[in-house]
Amino acid sequence: MLLIARAPVRISFAGGGTDLPAYFMRYGGQVLSVTLNRYVYTILSPAPRAAHLISANYSLFHQYAPDRDAMWDGNLSLPRAILEAFGSPGGIDLFIAAQVPPGTGLGSSGSLAVSMIAALAAWSGWSLSRAEIAELACQIEIERLGMPVGKQDQYAAAFGGLNRIRFDPHGVTVERVHLAPEIRQALERRLRLFYTGQARPSSRILKAQQQATAEEDPQVLRRLHLLKVLVEDMEECLTMGNLDGFGRLLHEAWTLKRGLASPISNDFIDRCYAASREAGALGGKITGAGGGGFLLLYCPEDAIERVTETMTRMGLKPMDVAFDDEGVQVFRVE
Repeated sequence: MLLIARAPVRISFAGGGTDLPAYFMRYGGQVLSVTLNRYVYTILSPAPRAAHLISANYSLFHQYAPDRDAMWDGNLSLPRAILEAFGSPGGIDLFIAAQVPPGTGLGSSGSLAVSMIAALAAWSGWSLSRAEIAELACQIEIERLGMPVGKQDQYAAAFGGLNRIRFDPHGVTVERVHLAPEIRQALERRLRLFYTGQARPSSRILKAQQQATAEEDPQVLRRLHLLKVLVEDMEECLTMGNLDGFGRLLHEAWTLKRGLASPISNDFIDRCYAASREAGALGGKITGAGGGGFLLLYCPEDAIERVTETMTRMGLKPMDVAFDDEGVQVFRVE
């Protein structure tokens, strides 16, 4: 038997940073995000004895041995920790691969965790809900490995779709945002992703942001409070069909976000963003924590081609995407 699990990556529009425990445990947080039809895959198949872990993205091979793997470091620290959470998995070949480069701000580590957990749960006969898969992924990333990440990526990957995700000390709530079909199609056309060619680890940015939040830096807290409010304003624009208004709020959110920590943007990103605005984009942002990855832009219909040409001339690579509504899925092949 072959078992395949996939979990989508995501783009978030506003509220990033309020999903960090340092913030939402005090003030409550919320994020507006949507998942894309780009996935992180986990493929399981039987093996004679040991558990073999292979990563296409990092060109790495690892043989799991519980008595030897006390230290969790390197590029495979997360999948190794997930394997440990399931105990001795027996003889399996576990292959992981992503349709996006790592470190590009699309939440691929959270998608990897959700994909692996769903696959191993199905292989082991565990019955886990989407919320349980997401929460186990958060527990492993945040508590077990001490990664300075929030909870939005894991829940987005598990549930899929366009959602407002709320975080508070009592738990996480995922609320689907429903759009009329013609509004959804227009939004998909007008949102454009451009790869900057700059991959970056988000840990340094998130650590600085988390520390500033924990220390109650007034400027950081003010920006996070405003970003949280923008989630509601953006949702209202989308449901009312005011897409250009949503695009302008995206610009407002980026202006707030880039002031959270200095490495979030750089001269090249600023030049690209300024050029996109001159070409007609109403708003945008760097995906994820910032520092590189993909530049997300909202373009009115008559500016899409002009913005794409401008970004291409500056060396950015467009990536066509559509929204995903399914979240994590598991397929069995006999």
